Amino acid sequence: MARLTLIHPDDATGDAAEVLAALPVKLNIFRMLAHAESCVLPQVRLGTAILSSLDLGHRRRELLILLVARIEGGAYEWRQHVPIALGVGVPQSQIDAIEQANLAGEVYDHEVFDNEVFDDAERALLAFGKQVIEAVRVEESVFTEVRRHFSEREIVEAILVIGFYMTMARLTEVTETDLDPASGMTVFDSLQPRDTSA
Repeated sequence: MARLTLIHPDDATGDAAEVLAALPVKLNIFRMLAHAESCVLPQVRLGTAILSSLDLGHRRRELLILLVARIEGGAYEWRQHVPIALGVGVPQSQIDAIEQANLAGEVYDHEVFDNEVFDDAERALLAFGKQVIEAVRVEESVFTEVRRHFSEREIVEAILVIGFYMTMARLTEVTETDLDPASGMTVFDSLQPRDTSA
């Protein structure tokens, strides 16, 4: 049971009420976030941008989110994002590799993801992500490698993805937010831009 009350959509006020009313699924993470009434709308807007309009792309974003969930022990994010990852084309073998990675070694052990299921760009991104999560700073060789595969925009987007999901992992883990059934694809699909040309 969550350490703090999950705000019922009918009891929410201000921006929190507006956000909860607009959600296709009233996930517990948003009901917990609703306590921070002045922050909930900007946080959801950032989350929407991350899930809908990055140059980094859906598959690579989901690899980073799963990496955050794995390193941070974010059970809530893992449950919601495995179906999203699969839905956007991340192979089960890559999800399994992240889940089973031996992350107990050195922060700067960028060989953790030297796995044949990842291509060179994905290995570079995961090594970069691991150091951002665990050490904040990134050693030069890892930065050089990620720079070889990704644009400046994509690198900054990767940092923002990591930071956002580190925040959400802390929100759910510190408050022991009750796990919802996996419904991430419903939320993900609702955030995608609609083709209005028809």
